[in-house]
Amino acid sequence: MDSGMDHDMNSGTGHDRDSGTGHDTAPGTGHDRDSGMGYGGHCALDYDGHCAEIVHQADLLASCLTEQATDLTTTVPSCPDWNLAQLLQHLGETHRWVENLVRTRATEPPPDTALRVLPRDTDRPPAEVAAWLTEGARLLADTLRSSGPDAEIWTPLPSGSPRFFARRMAHETVMHRADATLALGRDFTVDRRVALDTLDEWMELGSLPEMFDHHPDRRELLGPGRTLHFHATDTPPEAAADWIVDLTGDTLAWRRTQEPAAVSVRAPLTDLLLLIYGRVPADDAPFDITGDAELLEFWLARVLFG
Repeated sequence: MDSGMDHDMNSGTGHDRDSGTGHDTAPGTGHDRDSGMGYGGHCALDYDGHCAEIVHQADLLASCLTEQATDLTTTVPSCPDWNLAQLLQHLGETHRWVENLVRTRATEPPPDTALRVLPRDTDRPPAEVAAWLTEGARLLADTLRSSGPDAEIWTPLPSGSPRFFARRMAHETVMHRADATLALGRDFTVDRRVALDTLDEWMELGSLPEMFDHHPDRRELLGPGRTLHFHATDTPPEAAADWIVDLTGDTLAWRRTQEPAAVSVRAPLTDLLLLIYGRVPADDAPFDITGDAELLEFWLARVLFG
C-alpha cells in the first residue's frame, strides 16, 4: 500500500506495503552504486526534478482533498488496512522523517514510530490535513536542495546520498496520490516522464541482489523461458516505453527494450504503473495480455508490495 522504498524490505509496518523507509532489514549504504542516475540505471528526472516533483505531487494530492467534501475515514482499497486519514498521516510523517534524516546527515535511521503507528480517527478537517501535507513536502524539498545530491547519509539501499531519497520520495508521493485518488473514485493521471521514472526505479530496486537476502522466495520466480514484456500503448514512437523482465538467469533482471516474451502486457502507461505497483489487478479492462498469463500472476504475487 505504498510505493515501496525497497520493495517491501520493511515487513514490520503492519499497515502498508512499506513505510517509505524500509530500514529495519536494509543493507548498508553501499556508496559505490550511486552513479547520479538512480541506482546504477537510467533516470528520467534529475535531482532538482525529483525535489520539484515531491512538492508538485503533494499539491495535487492536497487539491484532491479540498476540491470537494472528503471523508477521511474512507477506506483505501489499495491499502486495505488503512483509511484516508492514515494514508495521509503516513505520507506526511514520511516526508518529515526523511527531512530530518537528510538535514542531520544521519548515519543510521532515526526512530520512525510516527509514520508506522497511525490512528484511525482524525479530528482534523481535510483542508488542515492538506495544508500540513504540503508543508512537509516543501520542507523536505528545501532540505534536499540545501544538502545537495552528494552529501553522505544513511540510506536503506545502496546509494548513501540524498539522491536516493529525492527520487524515492518523489515516487512515494506519486503512488500515495494514486492510492488517495482511487479511494475517492477519481481518475489518476501522471506526467509521462514521472511515470517512466517511477517504473524504472521499481525495476531497478527490485533487481538488486539484496532482494534475495530479504525475500528468498523470489528465487522461485527464476526459470527457463520466464520473461515478461510490458508495453505502454500511449507513448509516441520517439518515446517508446517497453520493459522486459528476465527471470531466466541467476538473478532478477530487467531492460528497457521491446522483444518477444513468454507473456506480454499492453496498456496505457499509467495503467501499467498501477498494475506493476500492485494498485490494480491484471484482469481490469485496460490490460491486453497475451501468452502465459499464469506467469504474470505468479510474478505479480511474488513482487507485490505487502
